[in-house]
Amino acid sequence: MKKESTISTRSGEQLGAALKRLRAKSGTTQKELGKKAGLRQGTISKVESGAKNTEIATIYAICAALGLELVVQPRTKSNAADLIDLFG
Repeated sequence: MKKESTISTRSGEQLGAALKRLRAKSGTTQKELGKKAGLRQGTISKVESGAKNTEIATIYAICAALGLELVVQPRTKSNAADLIDLFG
């Protein structure tokens, strides 16, 4: 059985980078993802760039279209080396 992976993000930029990486890993273009999520390609681009003031419904739609779920949990006390490097 494949182990589920969790990506911790603490900013819009990190969330956008994570979504972009997962979208690319799935072989889906921004345009295709937008169509599946009921959003414009430009909206996908803005979210992936860490745009401020993104509606939570938009995040949920993107997650659903990628087969992901959003999980809220207590913040861990970890240093930067413990977090996945989303920008590397």
